[in-house]
Amino acid sequence: MKEGKGEIELIKEGKRLDGRGFEELRPIKIEVGVLKRADGSCYFELGGNKVIAAVYGPREMHPRHAQDAKMAVVRYRYNMAPFSVDDRKRPGPDRRSVEISKVSREALDPVVMREYYPKTSIDVYVEVLQSDAGTRTAGINAASVALADAGIPMKDLVSSVAVGKIDGEVVLDLDAMEDNNGEADMPVAMVARTNTITLLQMDGRFEKEEFERGLKLAMSACHKIYELQRAALIDRYSESVGEGEE
Repeated sequence: MKEGKGEIELIKEGKRLDGRGFEELRPIKIEVGVLKRADGSCYFELGGNKVIAAVYGPREMHPRHAQDAKMAVVRYRYNMAPFSVDDRKRPGPDRRSVEISKVSREALDPVVMREYYPKTSIDVYVEVLQSDAGTRTAGINAASVALADAGIPMKDLVSSVAVGKIDGEVVLDLDAMEDNNGEADMPVAMVARTNTITLLQMDGRFEKEEFERGLKLAMSACHKIYELQRAALIDRYSESVGEGEE
């Protein structure tokens, strides 16, 4: 749990250290279909975060005893590359990556129409190539687009962002400096068109009014991210149709 205020001043003259306002997202870049051997894929940048998601399936699930006779099983693996952080990370899964894999899968589960593919698995791999705080939200955004790129039937896309508190102010989309020295961090994922929240976690403490303001801020940002996700998919398939006509 985050405790108290960090020693570093994170707000100067009404601006954050990177020059953003309190309600401003970091720059976002989305590329769809970047991996030829995956059924669906997405490269996603959120500020200094660089994340790639790959989807394989639906395919026969092994081991067979783990199959669900009525619907597909979504398996989500989040991993940070050893070179993604300043202090080289030990390779392989750790407690944090297992926890993030679980909550990210649960954030996507409500929109995936798993009943169409009984006894199969849909495998989602999310690899963090460079980390700058907010990797789980970047991963969920990338995975959602990759699932759509794979042609998996979905009710809608899931969009995700974090809000936090720094120097007593509620702000959107913390970077690494703010995350390490701030007072609170709250990742949120939602289906933007219905305002259905599929993930809400909190590290630190918000007052009631701060929580409400932060949630409103996150929901507004998710709507913006949703439009970017949608536009990236439209661009990808507009190009494919154009190439086919040629």
